[in-house]
Amino acid sequence: MATLYITVPGARVEKDYKRLIVVKDDEVLIRIPLFRVDQVVLVGSVSITTQAMQSLLLEGKGLTIINQSGRLLGRLVSPTLKNIGLRQKQYELGQNESFCLEISKRFIYGKLRNEATMVARMRRSHPQIDGAISKKLHQALKQVKTAGSLADLRGIEGRAARLYFSAFRLALDQSWNFGNRSHHPPEDEINALLGLAYTLLHENMITSLEVVGLDPYEGYLHADKYGRPALALDLMEEFRHIIADSVVLHLVNRSILSPSDFERAGQGYHLKSQAMRKFFKAYQQRLQTEVIHPTYKTRLSYQKCFEVQARMLRKVIEGEIQVYVPFITR
Repeated sequence: MATLYITVPGARVEKDYKRLIVVKDDEVLIRIPLFRVDQVVLVGSVSITTQAMQSLLLEGKGLTIINQSGRLLGRLVSPTLKNIGLRQKQYELGQNESFCLEISKRFIYGKLRNEATMVARMRRSHPQIDGAISKKLHQALKQVKTAGSLADLRGIEGRAARLYFSAFRLALDQSWNFGNRSHHPPEDEINALLGLAYTLLHENMITSLEVVGLDPYEGYLHADKYGRPALALDLMEEFRHIIADSVVLHLVNRSILSPSDFERAGQGYHLKSQAMRKFFKAYQQRLQTEVIHPTYKTRLSYQKCFEVQARMLRKVIEGEIQVYVPFITR
């Protein structure tokens, strides 16, 4: 099943028997059977009828609303049966400093390994990227293993991120501007693309954690981020670059998008409607790309790998296995 992204300004999602339809000015833009959709994402000035929302809830489908700049505004999900025992263990471990540090090391180790792999890939076609960056990232991996606190770990992660983005910047088509990482608002077009991709990836992680019975809000590395789904932020670290950044590089370097596809919105940028559809198509294609899972040696889509990692995390929390193994690409 797929995510249905609705990006046409003024469009409305309605229910028609066992289908969802998207209409604008009495013209039907999309018809799709409900069983083929796992969630609906509304982008910008798009609406949905009560009947369509009720159908999504009854079928256990998610509804996500983001603004034109890619910022999450809210989510609608049906009530789920909560595994109280599992969540109690999850919450208890959140108070265990030793557990939080060790599991966080695993998340960051996976992130840095994938950063190093991405830099190596980028250097193949962009030899101007300093080879010392990969060496420094591998040195940072050793520091992760010996970090004595979450503060130390976050410091290592931050330094590694600056190294990684110095390479990422050089791998971009030079007709694009990319300054420092900025969030709300994104200060350039590349930051706008990254922010949108990270929002979607975060939503994927929330869904995967909910499927396996974990609370997306009770995290271990990002536990200090009040009111945000911290465990989803934890889990997305190892996938951040190989999913979100890969999509951005693909769209930019293959000229699928251009700087003219953006509009200035206040102090930030956002994609125009037609370009937004190209973005969502590329993102969905990336999620459906099949790879060999590095731990279980099974061919799975990236989207399925999210759930596999969430289930592994659940097994660690329940004490069924001792070590969480991050998803590491080659």
